[in-house]
Formats: sequence, C-alpha cells, structure tokens
Amino acid sequence: MTLFWHRRDLRVSDNRGLAAAAEAGPVLPVFVFDDEVLTHGSDVRVRFMLDALAALREQYRERGSDLVVAHGDPATVLPALAAAADAESIHWNEDYSMLSRERDARVRLALERADVARESHHDGQLHEPGTIRTNQGDPYSVYTYFWKKWRDREKPDPFPAPEPADLTDANELGVDTLTGTATDGEKLDSVLRAGLPTIEELGFTEPTAELREAGTEAARERLRTFREEAIFQYDSDRDYPAKDGSSRLSEQIRFGTIGLRELYAETEAAMREARSRDEGEEGSDAQDNVEAFQSQLAWREFYTQVLFFTPHVVTENYKSYEEGLEWREDEEALEAWKAGKTGYPIVDAGMRQLRAEAWMHNRLRMIVASFLTKDLLLDWREGYAHFREKLADHDTANDNGGWQWAASTGTDAQPYFRIFNPTTQGERYDADAEYIKEYVPELRDLEADEIHGWVDLSDEERAALAPEYPAPIVDHGARREEALAMFKRARGEDPEET
Repeated sequence: MTLFWHRRDLRVSDNRGLAAAAEAGPVLPVFVFDDEVLTHGSDVRVRFMLDALAALREQYRERGSDLVVAHGDPATVLPALAAAADAESIHWNEDYSMLSRERDARVRLALERADVARESHHDGQLHEPGTIRTNQGDPYSVYTYFWKKWRDREKPDPFPAPEPADLTDANELGVDTLTGTATDGEKLDSVLRAGLPTIEELGFTEPTAELREAGTEAARERLRTFREEAIFQYDSDRDYPAKDGSSRLSEQIRFGTIGLRELYAETEAAMREARSRDEGEEGSDAQDNVEAFQSQLAWREFYTQVLFFTPHVVTENYKSYEEGLEWREDEEALEAWKAGKTGYPIVDAGMRQLRAEAWMHNRLRMIVASFLTKDLLLDWREGYAHFREKLADHDTANDNGGWQWAASTGTDAQPYFRIFNPTTQGERYDADAEYIKEYVPELRDLEADEIHGWVDLSDEERAALAPEYPAPIVDHGARREEALAMFKRARGEDPEET
C-alpha cells in the first residue's frame, strides 16, 4: 500500500503524484489540516477548501475508496499513518512557496527516520521552476522572453484518474482501523477524523461573500462554458468587467480542483478550432485570442518562478531603489479603499466586488492596486495583505507579482511614470457604467457620464445626484505629481528636473 498526501491538488484526474502512487498501489488518499498552514488562511479560502475537499471525498467514494482526514503536524501524522496502514511509501505533489518547502523538508526527514519511502512530483506547473532559463542559465526577470520559451516548450499530456482497483477499498480499511501512536506520543486515532471539520472547528468564521461552487465538476463545467465562445474573444473582452470574458477558474486552479494539463489541452483544442475560424472568416483573430489566454497560464508560472528563486519578495521589494520609497501612513485612506468609499466609482466597484464575491476582475485588480500605491501613496504590502485576506483565489506568487507590478517595485513591473487615471480607466473599460452600477448601488440612478464625471462635479451637484456616495478622497492629478516626485527621489534624481 502507498499513501497519497493531497495538498493543493484536490482532484483525482490529471494528478501526476496520484497517478504515480497508483502504479505502486493500492492508494490510500489523505489530507492533513496543518495548523501552521491554517494560520496563513482566511475565512473565504478555508470555506472554498472545505467545499473542494467535500467534492474530492465524493470522487473517492464513487470509486469505492475514501479520503482519510487528519488534523495535526504532517511530520507527525504521516509517519504514524504510514505505520498504521502498513504503507511502504508516501507520494505528494510539490508546492513551491517557502512555507511549503520548509514543511516538506521536515516531513521528508520524519519519513526517513521512520524508514518510509517518499516521493514528490511536479504537478502544479506545466514547466517546473528552473526549467525555463535565460541562455546564460539564470531565471528570467522579464516575462516576454520567458513567455516565448514557455510557449514553444512541449507540454505534458493529462494523467489518467486512478481506477477503483488502484485505490484502497474503504470497506476493508476505514478510519476506525487506523490506530497506533504518533511520534510525539499522541494517539493516532485522536488526530484522525471520521469526516470533514466545520469551518468553526478550524478557527474560522463562515464568510459573508458569495463563493462559487468548488470541485472538479464545477471547474469542468465553467471550462466548458468558457471554451464554447468566450475564449475566442478573450483578448478582446477580458478587460471589460461587465462582460463574461474571463475564464473565472482562478479559485479552482489555486486549489487544484482541475489539472493544468487538462486545462491546457482544452486550450489546444480551442486553438485547432480557432485556426478553422480564422481560415473561414475574414478578419477573424481567434488564434490570437486563444494564445492570449495561454499567456495568462505562462504569467502564473513566471511569477511562481520569481517566488521560487527570490522568496523574500513576499515581504520586500523585488526592485530596490537607491534612496527607498517614502510610502505614506494614512489609516483613514486605507480604510476608505478597503470599504470601496474612495469617491472614484470604478475603484469602489472593484473593492465592493471583492467583498461580495471574494473575487475581483483582473482589470480591476490593476486599477485598485494602482490607486492604492500611486494615488493614496500607500505601501503595496497593505493592499497585498487585504487581498490575501479577502480573495478566495489568493496565490502568493500571483498576488505578490501583481501588486509589485502595480507598485513599480517588481520584476518586469509597470514603469513608475505610467500611472493609471482611475476616471479614464472607468470610461474606457466600463463606458456604460454597467459594472459600476452593479456594485455601487448609490450610483444606479445616474447616467454614465455623470458617474464617470463624478470627480469633476461640485459638492452641491454630488449631493443632489447621489448624497450617500462620497466625494473623491484625493485629487488624482495632484497625487500623480507626488507619486512621480517620490519615485524620482527614490531613484536619486531631482524631482524638479523633467
């Protein structure tokens, strides 16, 4: 028998580590609630994870097996569980964050001491960190060059789901048979659970945000919907939040309810269809749109590689400035940004969508991040911490990369002198104010030009049109000049020189 330790791969299909374990089978699947990892969790992510685990458990039960659930230190639980189940080896898929790498090192050492074979697999990336490098052998810090090699590199095929015969029969080996003593003297049956815990038992609170359905079937259904048409207009529609132009798969990818090889294979099938469309329709650019979506998968792996080789970016700027950046401290402005009450309608719509859905459209992520760092002049780490708490799809590498890009402190970042104008962004990407009206009800009775012109209205005009919606908390033009001066000083330049 072999154990498979689930982590950020809550699926049975297209799972490299599970497929490898099944070859040595029969497999006993296990998930361990690790308190150290949970301290970095949030209400919305723990809720989504529990839903994804419930879906995973059903997949195993449909195959005549079950998911063993434990709560404790994996370095203690896994060796004891292997001994109780008489397992010869344990398999798992790699996770590339520093926290996970440190945990896995402890688990490997504990298993070695227990004389249990262990094997990890690269599953959460199409190309594992370090396999795409510059011609000099260094990790890429510029996405464009990374993308060119990523795009041309052959991709692995999806892995088959294990057959019922490859899995442990739940009737023959249930949780109640797994008794023994863990390495710290704690009884194994005291850390094993007959079912999933409640969110309160894990120390979290049921979120008020409306989360999407979790699990492989939900992910596949969403992929089918996206694949039917939206992917062929992806590059054209993805920046418009009122359109259903994005894949909306980010939470599923983050928790691994769908495999990246399966996802990429669908994009390749779409590419074949796109070629037919482009050949048959004059002016069609379906292939460019599909490739634009594939490039988003490459961005994900680019930022994972950045985090893998420079883990300090979680708390420090990737790009150093000679004199340092003079971020403001303004708790009142920060709270207004979090609450979606800045007086800039497109910014507030994005922040309110985050609160309501634990998700935010990607264009809005850029807009609100630029506003925090370039208009409010607040440290990007404040925004990153808020996103980490509120996003169901929070991923350390992606979110950190995005925030540092917006703050002009990251690898391949937005140049400091390119500063989003929030009013212009709203006019360009939500011209009819359809998105804004959905999330900012105070403005629903206004015309689009009144909403986009909110910052130019007088206090009297604003009070007459929407008395419950706030006036702008800062002047964008003035703050833009302050931001430019701040970055010039940080670069050791004279802010007065043009």
